[in-house]
Amino acid sequence: MKSISIYTLLISFFVFIQCKKEEAPKQENNITKDENIVTLTDAQLRNSPIETTTLSLQNIASTLKLNGMIDVPPQNLVSVSIPLGGYLKSSNLLSGMPVSRGQVIAVIENPQFIQLQQDYLMARSKAHFAELDYNRQKTLNQSQASSDKAMQLAQSEMNSQRILMNSLAQQLRLININPESLKSGSITKSVPVYSSINGFVSKVNVNIGKYVNPSDVLFELINPDDIHLNLKVYEKDLENLKKGQRFAAYTNADPGKKYYGEILLISKDISQGGLAEVHCHFDQYDHSLVPGMYMNAEIETSTSFSNAVPEESIVNFEGKDFVFVEVKKQTYLLSPVTLGETENGFTQILNFDDFKNKKIVTKNAYTLLMKLKNTEEEE
Repeated sequence: MKSISIYTLLISFFVFIQCKKEEAPKQENNITKDENIVTLTDAQLRNSPIETTTLSLQNIASTLKLNGMIDVPPQNLVSVSIPLGGYLKSSNLLSGMPVSRGQVIAVIENPQFIQLQQDYLMARSKAHFAELDYNRQKTLNQSQASSDKAMQLAQSEMNSQRILMNSLAQQLRLININPESLKSGSITKSVPVYSSINGFVSKVNVNIGKYVNPSDVLFELINPDDIHLNLKVYEKDLENLKKGQRFAAYTNADPGKKYYGEILLISKDISQGGLAEVHCHFDQYDHSLVPGMYMNAEIETSTSFSNAVPEESIVNFEGKDFVFVEVKKQTYLLSPVTLGETENGFTQILNFDDFKNKKIVTKNAYTLLMKLKNTEEEE
């Protein structure tokens, strides 16, 4: 009986030892390796030397990024019409075509033009006759051969004819006919339409033979000397802007090409969406800028000293930004970072408290990232 108990005890002890041996590797397997740590061997370090630095204070400007469209101020947009209306006889204008001040851009034809010229010539003739009659009555009155009433009636008639003649002359000038040079043999049924600016054609609203009313717009012309960039700004950002601030604008098609200028006017009206308009003036007009074009703009709002690291310290992986921090010799931890503005080769670190007194990799940071990800794939 005693031998059986000893035998049972030995078997239990043996089973206990075996269980302990099996638990040991299981415990090792439960220890998870930090996937964000990479360790370099001496050979790897020689092939890819690592350099580190700590956060440093750098003078970095805060930049406000906005978007908007090319706009034309009202005084630079000309709508061309003909006061008395008529039929478009000729025009060769197309949208985008350049025009010069004084250039004939169309010819309008209207029978009313003939009547107006006729009325003016008759009024001018009557005014001349009334003036002669007044002078004769004035001379007779001075010699007491005519009454004062006769002289005054002649003077009144002369003034009335002059008023009518001047009124008709102004109407002729509206349709670009010079009344001083008008003669009975030069009456015309068509008149030219001139460009009043140097610029280009924005819109053509008529075709040959079409009748246009006095209120119809034939063409729209743009003077590009003062083309604006109209930016949309949120209400919260208005306090950071002021007249005269510089901006750099660029298009989505060519972000590398910058267009510079300054803020001309800040609107005081806030839309229902919480946006205000900021009107900006370009330093120099570029023919590639056309009204309605979408543009992006950057405006420096303030400059201050900020905790920053060199740009090459930042690595981007899966849309997120990181830096490598040295945790011990030849071992580095991939740490998430929140970035601010970048200037002069340095990037502002917003979560700088996480990196105080820590060594941050500045050279071969992307090499460490590749080594880290390759190690994960092998495992």
